[in-house]
Amino acid sequence: MTTLRDLGIVGFLVLACAAAYWPVGRYEFVNFDDDVYVSDNWQVQQGLTAEGARWAFTTFHEANWHPLTWLSHMLDCQLFGLWAGGHHLVNVALHAANSVLIFLVLRRMTARQWPSAFVAALFALHPLHVESVAWVAERKDVLSTFFGLLALLAYAWYAERPSVWRYAAVFIFLALGLMAKPMLVTLPFVMLLLDWWPLGRLTGNAGEECGVRNAGLTAKARRFGFSLRTPHSALRVGLEKLPLLVLAASSSVVTYVAQSHGGAMAGVEACPLPLRFANALVAYVAYLGKTFWPSGLSAFYPYVSERPLWQPVAAGAFLVAVTALALLAARRRTAPLPDGRGSDTARRRPYLAVGWFWYLGTLVPVIGLVQVGEQSMADRYTYVPLVGVFIMAAWGAADLARGWRHGRKAAALASVAAVAVCLTLTWRQVGYWADSEVLFRHMLRVTPENALAANNLGVALGDCGQLEDSASWLREALRMRPHYPDAHDNLGAVLARMDRLDEALGHMREAVRLRPDRPRALSNLGGGLYRLGRNQEAVEVLRRALRLNPWQPAAHTNLAAALIVLGMPQEAVEHCREAVRLKPEWADPQYNWGLALMVQERWTEAADHLHEAIRLRPGFFEALTSLAVCWVHRGGAAQAVVYLREALRHKPDFVPALDQLAQIRATDPDPALRNGAEAVALAERACALTARRQPGCLATLAAAYAEAGRFAEAVAAAREASALASAVGRGDLAARVDAHRQAYEAGRPVRQGTESVVSPATPALRGGSADP
Repeated sequence: MTTLRDLGIVGFLVLACAAAYWPVGRYEFVNFDDDVYVSDNWQVQQGLTAEGARWAFTTFHEANWHPLTWLSHMLDCQLFGLWAGGHHLVNVALHAANSVLIFLVLRRMTARQWPSAFVAALFALHPLHVESVAWVAERKDVLSTFFGLLALLAYAWYAERPSVWRYAAVFIFLALGLMAKPMLVTLPFVMLLLDWWPLGRLTGNAGEECGVRNAGLTAKARRFGFSLRTPHSALRVGLEKLPLLVLAASSSVVTYVAQSHGGAMAGVEACPLPLRFANALVAYVAYLGKTFWPSGLSAFYPYVSERPLWQPVAAGAFLVAVTALALLAARRRTAPLPDGRGSDTARRRPYLAVGWFWYLGTLVPVIGLVQVGEQSMADRYTYVPLVGVFIMAAWGAADLARGWRHGRKAAALASVAAVAVCLTLTWRQVGYWADSEVLFRHMLRVTPENALAANNLGVALGDCGQLEDSASWLREALRMRPHYPDAHDNLGAVLARMDRLDEALGHMREAVRLRPDRPRALSNLGGGLYRLGRNQEAVEVLRRALRLNPWQPAAHTNLAAALIVLGMPQEAVEHCREAVRLKPEWADPQYNWGLALMVQERWTEAADHLHEAIRLRPGFFEALTSLAVCWVHRGGAAQAVVYLREALRHKPDFVPALDQLAQIRATDPDPALRNGAEAVALAERACALTARRQPGCLATLAAAYAEAGRFAEAVAAAREASALASAVGRGDLAARVDAHRQAYEAGRPVRQGTESVVSPATPALRGGSADP
């Protein structure tokens, strides 16, 4: 039965979560797995579709199988698009729901209102949980816990009056939780703990198990749906969990296959078993330390490969001691009541053992015995396990309060103070998730030798255009971890943007050597090879990248550019079409699509795509220049002049635009469009910028001299252009220039349409990051 006070507690929990986490509605995606899960994931961005659902249930993307998590991200994209605030607020809503569910589960199982509320408040507001809530990519934490808590609520309902239908509800909710995150594989064991306390299914004494000394508990328990019943045998209670254990085991097998397939699982040679055990022991104690003193929190704690022996020894001794004390406290003891009447049999404190084993057990899948990733520990792993510690604290405080005259007031004040401190610390911790730069600078303050943070900060700065600072941080990441493939890949991408292509290529090749199955690294390498003019090699590398992951718009765009140069424009069109489908807001594939059509002399269609590229990227001077060429071939030289002047307004030293405009001003049949003096100035500027090493520019200069009546200079420039064209294998151009030279020698300028100089867009190489 729900009371007004219960409703007030539920309202407080929701409002407290909103107060602590409301700023995330203004926050951005971070470049730490948010790109993998949402912002750069084309399949997710399509929203809920039949194809997306099929993909979600069949993919091992990011070395995991969690179809429900993928579907939830798709639903967010359906509702909010790429507004990061909407994605963040869904996480907050799920966290608030989880906080309420913890209260309802404990309230129903124990009939204790205030300890249940205190546990839920600590869960809602503890700063260790910020990572699970403020990080979009950790949707799997809050979503799986939501279904896990529904499974526990259904289990309490089942324990009251077992039936197939009630058990089916438990089974279904657990299955849904495992499909969001497989960490819930320990939930059947949590149910066994709850059978002991507070359900009392192994002892038949739920009233006593709740730690309530009041003999009226029986009536109170019934009021909230409980009945004290005959104890079940341990065998029956254990057999009852078999279907749930089979479900958890199946999830574990699928997870093992997914993580092995994705290369996320560290081998014994890379991470020996003694090191794993040592790290696990230390992590158990470290999590407790951060629970009671939550400072220096980081989204990634680098793995410690060498530890002093005393650390795991001391941690192991501490864990053994606490386990012994918890078991000792759980034993039945009797003592005379203070008034001398009867005995107190409720001083037995099974909640200490239940809470402690909840904490130890639910951490087992992520404690590092099976090492997945390169972190030594992670705050997000405490999302469910800390409930056990909070139970110990809440019921322990209630017990202490009963033995002291002013105990209830003191416990209430202490509880309010603890919740207020948690709210303050959580608010501050939430602020570190505002954007990538803020997050990773904070991580580097609390964990200075953090290569992942340095790498991702470098990427964030590169995305903001701070290329020198970006390269500096990426080099720092490589100092900390010389064989870090992501840092090599990202540094190569940044150096390519700085036109330091040879150095960039070295880092890109090293990234591929370290992770030959990394599609993004192969895509960046292919783009770098294209920029160096090694087009055939670029095509091979990019095709390999697309075999591994066909949803890479940059790889499709880079491949199209290389194919255009190699004379395969029709295939280039197909890759441009796919790039536009994957990333419709990106201008580069539209531009290259236009160029591929220009090579095929499909001028009208090409102009349409070039217009679209300019719409997507106003001031796109390459597209403006190519669009001018299309207009010349369609008989619109006057309009072409407009586009060329616009291109030069955005990029005054853009040689193709200078050359094209000079050609029109020198050779167009329309006298109104010709201007010899301007043509000479434009052509001389183009030749100066290219150090007179481009035969096409020299040919245009010769035509400009002729239009200006400077025929001797025209002849000399034509001879220079012809010789250079022959030297670089452009015999067709050399023959055309020689024919024009004869006109100049006869004192006649030439009249012709513009000869376009078409070159594909320089591919955009963008660095990214991944959660190891």
